[in-house]
Amino acid sequence: MEDEMLADGRTLVELIEAEGWEVTDLELTAYESPWADEDDPEASVTISARKPYVDEDDEDDEDSPFKLQ
Repeated sequence: MEDEMLADGRTLVELIEAEGWEVTDLELTAYESPWADEDDPEASVTISARKPYVDEDDEDDEDSPFKLQ
C-alpha cells in the first residue's frame, strides 16, 4: 500500500513539473480516517511549488512595487 501511495505522489510531482512548476516540498501523510467505517488507509498530499513569472514589458523597470530591492 505504501508503494502505491509513493507512486501516486511521484505522479503528482511529474504532472506539476510538466506544467513548468518547480516542486520545493512534498508531504505525504497516510492515516486511517476516524470518520469512515472502512479499514482502508487514506492519504493526504501537501505540495509546495514555485514558478517565476517574468513580465517581458516590465523586465527593465527597477521601480516596480512588486520587485524586492
